[in-house]
Amino acid sequence: MSEINSAPKPEVQEAPKRGVPVWAQVIVWVALLGLLTVMALGLRRTQQKPIQVGDVLPDFTLSFFDGYQQQGKSEIQLSALKGKVVVINFWASWCKPCEQEAAEMEAAWRSYLPGEQVVFVGVDYVDTEPEARGYLKKFEITYPNGPDLGTRISQMFRITGVPETYFVDKDGKLAYAQIGPFTSEAEIHAIIDPLIKK
Repeated sequence: MSEINSAPKPEVQEAPKRGVPVWAQVIVWVALLGLLTVMALGLRRTQQKPIQVGDVLPDFTLSFFDGYQQQGKSEIQLSALKGKVVVINFWASWCKPCEQEAAEMEAAWRSYLPGEQVVFVGVDYVDTEPEARGYLKKFEITYPNGPDLGTRISQMFRITGVPETYFVDKDGKLAYAQIGPFTSEAEIHAIIDPLIKK
């Protein structure tokens, strides 16, 4: 029969429980509040309705690519174009439907150039400058164009994709919005010509 060891077992001392330091709790709460704020702003933006026909457009400034200025200016402010019909075309070099309308947009721009009553503005969406410049060169685009840095302008318009084109009347109000590509130059003229006559 084996001997039972009746010696008392040594007591294992538990390490004192330490709470999470206050500074760590503060960091976690600040990060959580920041995340909730970003989510709330995003949700609010998605719930806002798109700009509607008849709405006065919010003002914005677009800086142009070198060589694509408007009358020698390196940037343009929408409010400075009041009194003219403004065509704002959102596009990207990676967008195949944009390629379908590129020649029509350029031809329409050239046809209105002598009268100086219509201004075309290209807004390059989520792109890189080398690819954007390659696209402009490939399709021989000459009207003013610039990048939508930080997608500020596209968010303002709440675009759903590219291409999208917005026609602004002489009073700065949205007259027409085209979602998707134009299939002919005549379609573009049919929208602009009545706006010139107003």
